[in-house]
Amino acid sequence: MPISPTEFLKKYGFEEEEEERDHSLRHNAMEHAKHLKRPHAGTPHDWEEWERYKKEHPDEVEDDEDSDNR
Repeated sequence: MPISPTEFLKKYGFEEEEEERDHSLRHNAMEHAKHLKRPHAGTPHDWEEWERYKKEHPDEVEDDEDSDNR
């Protein structure tokens, strides 16, 4: 009976040392919400909201090197 690759690695002592990164949509959404950066695309309304949010909450927005090059 065949075994999965992870079972094989565990059986022969090659257990993973590092926990795998969570790639779920929920995790990615939470990371995006925690690290606010300049949007790459969007409607003019999205950009207006972004500019307004930057002015109201400057300490919550991460610096973006590309923002000076526009």
